[in-house]
Amino acid sequence: MKLCRFNDDRLGVVLGDELADVTSVLDELPAVRYPLPRHDPLIAHLATLRPRLEAAVANAPRVPLAGVRLLSPVANPGKLVAAPVNYVKHLQEVLGDANLHHNNQISEIQRAGLFLKATSSLVGASEGVPIIHPDRRTDHEVELAVVIGRTAKNVAAADALSYVAGYTIGLDITIRGPEERSMRKSPDGYSVLGPWLVTADELADTGALALELSVNGQSRQRSNTAELIIDVAGLIEFATRFYTLHPGDVIYTGTPEGVGPVKPGDTIVARIEGIGELRVAAR
Repeated sequence: MKLCRFNDDRLGVVLGDELADVTSVLDELPAVRYPLPRHDPLIAHLATLRPRLEAAVANAPRVPLAGVRLLSPVANPGKLVAAPVNYVKHLQEVLGDANLHHNNQISEIQRAGLFLKATSSLVGASEGVPIIHPDRRTDHEVELAVVIGRTAKNVAAADALSYVAGYTIGLDITIRGPEERSMRKSPDGYSVLGPWLVTADELADTGALALELSVNGQSRQRSNTAELIIDVAGLIEFATRFYTLHPGDVIYTGTPEGVGPVKPGDTIVARIEGIGELRVAAR
């Protein structure tokens, strides 16, 4: 199943070039009050609601995908966890280019660890990426993004994939400079997810997915998740040694080589096998 958020926080099931508006199913989510939960309510109850969503598709209004405004498929992640330099060729690329590392210490991921991006930086495909410092280099980074489906702590890699609700395409937009990663990667609009969430049952093997990115039709990044240094299951194990992951938390799994600058007016198109195409405008 492919789930999207669109327009005014409506919920859709993607069916080819249109979607079924199943927003009515959200009425079945438990009511919440202060203090609010630390998780995304829809993702937390997705397994329970799935039969209702599937049944609702038959009679739901159909809407052309081309006519909707796509938001992040995850509305309320508690954390955006990101993996730095998780492809060998990207590690070599960063070490070899002062415009990328700015004399920051660059280490392999096992030593560098993970980092966090502000949830306030999260946007969907149709919201666009604002280039807030046009005087500095701002780069695209395409990544497979993993959405956690249930609470996870100290999870073994062998069991890790059972904690996944689904997958989406992520863009980790990055300002180059001397500041810490979390600061340079967390401005508003610098964490893109979309265009929809593909449930885990439709993407059983994340170990060999082709991914690519182009800017204004020019190919920039092209690789395969087989090149990940730490794979999806390993990243979940790694993350849960330090954090409790809650439903809706997102792991950005790292970007391959080929990162490059974007400027206002550019169109970024990212594709990941089994998920689809994410098209975003820089502004």
